Amino acid sequence: MPAATTPDHSSAPLPVDLALHGTAVLEQGVVPGALVLIAGGHVVWAGPAATAPPHTAAQALTHDGLILPGLVDLHCHGGGGVSFPDSPTAEEMLTAVHEHRRHGTTSLVASLVTADAETLRRRVGELVRLYDADEIAAIHLEGPFISAARRGAQNPEHIVGGDGDLVRELALLAQGALGTMTVAPEADGADDVLQALAEAGAVPSLGHTDASSTRMTEAVDLALSLLRREHGRSPRPTATHLFNGMRPIHHRDPGPAFAALDAAARGRLVLEVIADGVHLDARTVAHVFSVAAEDSVVLVTDAMAAAGMPDGQYRLGALDVTVDEGVATLTGGTSIAGGTAHLLDVVRHAVCEAGVDLVRAVRAASAVPAAVLGMQDRIGALAPGCRGDAVLVDDRLRPVTVLRGGQVLGS
Repeated sequence: MPAATTPDHSSAPLPVDLALHGTAVLEQGVVPGALVLIAGGHVVWAGPAATAPPHTAAQALTHDGLILPGLVDLHCHGGGGVSFPDSPTAEEMLTAVHEHRRHGTTSLVASLVTADAETLRRRVGELVRLYDADEIAAIHLEGPFISAARRGAQNPEHIVGGDGDLVRELALLAQGALGTMTVAPEADGADDVLQALAEAGAVPSLGHTDASSTRMTEAVDLALSLLRREHGRSPRPTATHLFNGMRPIHHRDPGPAFAALDAAARGRLVLEVIADGVHLDARTVAHVFSVAAEDSVVLVTDAMAAAGMPDGQYRLGALDVTVDEGVATLTGGTSIAGGTAHLLDVVRHAVCEAGVDLVRAVRAASAVPAAVLGMQDRIGALAPGCRGDAVLVDDRLRPVTVLRGGQVLGS
């Protein structure tokens, strides 16, 4: 069905498929006694129930807890035992998409890892099928133009200097699906990569870097200027999982993280933050939110295949990963190898452990990542015209019911 238009306040009832009653996180903040009206798979009205227009509902869903917009994860490698970098077919990759979707992530960017060019071509080709079917929101390439010294759980054999022509080739294969790409600012040819990404309408994400503070700032400036000239998704670049995969901060060598924080404080950069209780201390998360300008932080999972799965052995690209008590590390080593949480878990930790304001945390996992993708009018908010995505949660921010396009998802 076509998307419904915003209704007027006439006496005729709206043709509504679904009505949600409860306290909701809307664009204006937390609204008690809110009502969200969905028709044709899209939100047609959201606000206090007392001021709602006349409507009829084929189905009425009441909820005593909180209604959140569907969450948007900019950085996810897999879940449910399946890894995007390792799965040969789109059909297998869907397992990971559904694992996160039923936990509230109604829009997901599928992330690959550093690999040889032919493997990247094959994986992008399969992910395009999911993009065309509206199963994923975009593709994220995490490498191969990164720092070997700050590679984390990336295969060093396939780390190479920046290659703008390869970016252009992959972007052409992606057919508009390439959303973001991680690049180390100090990599040879990095500036050409930033140019190629902007040309393709993709957002550069600066990370896995050993760059100096000065070089990081230069890369932010260049990315900003390129994105403003080209027709990209967002006018601002991002930083891939701030602090993780970056040279540590030292008082005589501030490194890339301080430069990223400074840029975010000025609203010039959007920071990815993995607030899962493993990648960052809760106080670090709180500090980032206190420093960054409004809508300059995105909560992400960096989830790998073990999300939603028991402890055990897994793969991330070409590397073996051991998950013990929910913490994923490279087998035989200590490097963290992605996350095992769902995005709603990350929101809960940011609010309950780091003390981040609820509305700001929810926006960092919905509206802000949607804006990075240039999809702020389509997903990430309970607002007229957006797809009817919602997450009904209990008082501990645990999912009760998830809707995507107005359809209640199965467990």
